[in-house]
Amino acid sequence: MGAGKSTVGQALGRYLDWTFEDLDERIERREGRSVAEIFRDLGEHAFRRAEQAALREVLDELSTGVPRVVALGGGAFSKKENATLLKAFSMPTIFLDAPVEELWQRCSTQANEAGMQRPLLRSWEQFSELYEARRKSYSKALLKIPTGSRPVKTIVYEIAEALGLKKIVPSTEQGDVS
Repeated sequence: MGAGKSTVGQALGRYLDWTFEDLDERIERREGRSVAEIFRDLGEHAFRRAEQAALREVLDELSTGVPRVVALGGGAFSKKENATLLKAFSMPTIFLDAPVEELWQRCSTQANEAGMQRPLLRSWEQFSELYEARRKSYSKALLKIPTGSRPVKTIVYEIAEALGLKKIVPSTEQGDVS
């Protein structure tokens, strides 16, 4: 949470002229309720089942050759079943990393601005423990990209370069990702 998945993902999608998709939004469409409602009404286990089904659906679509940037929720990659699916489909994975203090600040600011209560923001101790618990799984991603206090454009270019992805830019276009 707060590492920049949506911001960087959207910018990378624009840069490559690919569609951007947030897996949580797909889950919400499939389930007909928000992620918060799924957690509240059905529990984490039900959410993780829905998440895995949505991920499998996205991966099946990606295997047809239509490129897309997909942002997974903070817990998706830490589930062994999901990591196995990603590996089976040979999907490049990227861990957007930032210091836990910065993630806490970003998430707290976003929640306050949106007037939201997020369960993971109830305590600093719980937030930092979850970050450390998930970090081992995140470190298995193909790429680890630091995001702390770095411009989005720089992060996008670094990802594209590392994955060998190039935007085909007509001679009249400037290629700005912002």
